[in-house]
Amino acid sequence: MELIIAETAGFCMGVDMALHKLDNAVSIPPQDAQHIYTLGPIIHNPQVLARYKGLGVLQTDGTKPLQTGDVVVIRAHGIPRHIQTSLEGQNITVVDATCPKVKKAQILIQRQADQNKHLLLFGERDHPEVQGLVSYAPKHTIFESLEELQAYEVDPAQTYFLAAQTTQDRESFDTIREYLRANVDAAMTILDTICMATKDRQEEVRELSRKVQAIVIVGGKNSGNTRRLAQIAQESGIFAIHVETAEELPLEELAAFTRIGLTAGASTPPWIIQNVAQTLRLAFPD
Repeated sequence: MELIIAETAGFCMGVDMALHKLDNAVSIPPQDAQHIYTLGPIIHNPQVLARYKGLGVLQTDGTKPLQTGDVVVIRAHGIPRHIQTSLEGQNITVVDATCPKVKKAQILIQRQADQNKHLLLFGERDHPEVQGLVSYAPKHTIFESLEELQAYEVDPAQTYFLAAQTTQDRESFDTIREYLRANVDAAMTILDTICMATKDRQEEVRELSRKVQAIVIVGGKNSGNTRRLAQIAQESGIFAIHVETAEELPLEELAAFTRIGLTAGASTPPWIIQNVAQTLRLAFPD
C-alpha cells in the first residue's frame, strides 16, 4: 500500500498559537486559589482537551463570575463581544488566544456594521466562531448554504455585506458571492474572511483525491474545518472516511485499496496523525 500524506495536514498557525498561550499559562506556578480556565474548548479536538484536563485546566462558559486571580484563556474560535466585555470587568487575568484570522474578521465585520449595514454570514449557526462574529453586527443573518440564502427575503431598503466563517468551503463562498452580486447588489461589500490555511487544505484535498483510491481524514468530529475536508473528499467520489483516532480506522474496507491519502484538520495534533499513519503502514506493508 502506498500512503500519501498531505503537506497541510495538522495544526494551523492559529491553533498552534492558542495552544502555546495555554501551555504558557499552565506552566506558571499557581497562586493561592488560582485556577486556569479556557472559555469553552480551546480547540475542537477531544484528545487535546483530555490532555489539558489532566493538567488541571477547567472550562467556563463565561456566564458566571470567577475568583480573583483566576486565569481565563479565550478559545481559538473567539468569543461573543459581550462575554469579552464581561471578562475584562473582572479582577482576573485574561489571555486572548483568539486566532488572528478570526480577530481580523471580527474587526472587519464591526467596521461594516458601524455603517448600519446588515451582515450576511456564511457559516454554521451553532459554531462558537460564528456566534462571536455575529456579535459584532447588531443586524445579521446566518445561512449555511446557497439554498438557504436564496430562500431569504432581502429588504430592498437595507444595505448588506457578506462574510464567512474562517473555515468555510471556498468554492461555495465564491458561488454565494456571485449570486449576491448578480441578484441583490452588484456593488455589495464582500469580506474575504476564509483564511489561507483553510483554502490551502481544501485545495490539497481536492488534488489528493485525484491521485488516490481512498482518503482518510483525521480530526475531531466536532471540528468544522475537518468535517469540510471530509465533505470535499466524499464529493470527489472516492472512498473517504473521517476518524478521530487510529482505533476508528475501517481496516477491512481500506484493505481493498493500494493507494491511500491521509490528511487532517487544523486542530489535529501531530501525534494522532503519526499514529494513524503508522497503523496504516503496519496493517498494509509494501
